Amino acid sequence: MKNETTKKKMGLTTKIFIALLLGLVSGVILNLWVPKGYVRDTILVDGICYVIGNGFIRLMKMLVVPLVFTSIVCGASSIGDTKALGKVGIRTIIFYLTTTALAITVAIGVAVLIKPGIGLDMSSIEAGDVTVAKTTSATETLLNIIPENPIESLANGTMLQIIFFALIVGILLAKMNERAEMISNLFTQINDLMMEMTNLVMKFAPIGVYFMLTRTFANLGFDAFVPLLKYMASVTLGLALQCFGVYMVLLFVFTRLNPFRFVKKFFPVMAFAFSTSTSNATIPLNIDTLEEKMGVSRKISSFTIPLGATINMDGTSIMQGVAVVFAAQAYGMNLGPSGYLTVIATATLASIGTAGIPSVGLVTLSMVFAAVGLPVEAIALIMGIDRILDMLRTAVNITGDAVCTTIVAHQNKAIDRETFNS
Repeated sequence: MKNETTKKKMGLTTKIFIALLLGLVSGVILNLWVPKGYVRDTILVDGICYVIGNGFIRLMKMLVVPLVFTSIVCGASSIGDTKALGKVGIRTIIFYLTTTALAITVAIGVAVLIKPGIGLDMSSIEAGDVTVAKTTSATETLLNIIPENPIESLANGTMLQIIFFALIVGILLAKMNERAEMISNLFTQINDLMMEMTNLVMKFAPIGVYFMLTRTFANLGFDAFVPLLKYMASVTLGLALQCFGVYMVLLFVFTRLNPFRFVKKFFPVMAFAFSTSTSNATIPLNIDTLEEKMGVSRKISSFTIPLGATINMDGTSIMQGVAVVFAAQAYGMNLGPSGYLTVIATATLASIGTAGIPSVGLVTLSMVFAAVGLPVEAIALIMGIDRILDMLRTAVNITGDAVCTTIVAHQNKAIDRETFNS
């Protein structure tokens, strides 16, 4: 009877965390003690682990577009009052942009202090192909928010355009009230269907997490960490300061909620984001955790969380800030105050509309490098170890989304403090 009770008590988040640890251990064992060869590399790592791990990621991506679209339509229509929706939207965007600018400032400060690029032996770094992002002007960035063809935007998964169109649909449904009751009910039912589908897919999360982590750590030899250890330490320290310093101070100042309790309740979501390296895949679990454990109204979170997964990339910005200083020091370039200000502005703008998928920060980093005159090829210096840092910064990204949502919900009296304190 005791064993049955224990099994019943083990929730999904516990299973995900156990799978994360087991995957890490299995990957290290494969890397260090299983000899390279057809069985290890082709069958296990690039065969079974790759197919099952990426199969789970594909299942999560399958949910993202319909889930984001319907949840924002339902969220905007349920808030009802367009003035209230406007206030929520403005507060959320201002918070996201402010924390992103703060994140880059923290990153540059840490990197300048630690000096990760000083004394780097360039010959010890493995080169790699670099994908260059196209630089777009501020006016084009703004225009690109408006979809020319909403159906095409939905098909291509262009998140900002999807959010823009969904907001308009939700606002008009709220305005039309009884006249659009049937359509409102349809969107609510589709949203409920997507939540049920999410619950179904999430049952396979521990399996997907295990195989993804096994493959990641099987490919990452510890030798690859040695030449770039200071760079990794700088990024990790910057992420830790942002996540457990900046965010928690903001949470306490604006809501007077206990930051330690917040971290304890939210940690399983951070672990899931760490293992998947994609903010988009974490949207459903993020919304559910905020509602069930923090008492945050789904009316708020269904709007702010998908928006945050699109425009709030603080962890990515920290990596970019450290990477710029690292590359500048490695190449002997002095950026100066104006160069650092350019990095802060460019990285903040680059984070808007960045897809919440693994390693996309390396692509947008090329825009930041180009803005301060660094050779884009310098990105190849950090590509070898980016995967592990990508996992960490994704966890920070989604934590920022959750903190912002909690603060906005508090300001709109849409949080149940008893649930949070329970």
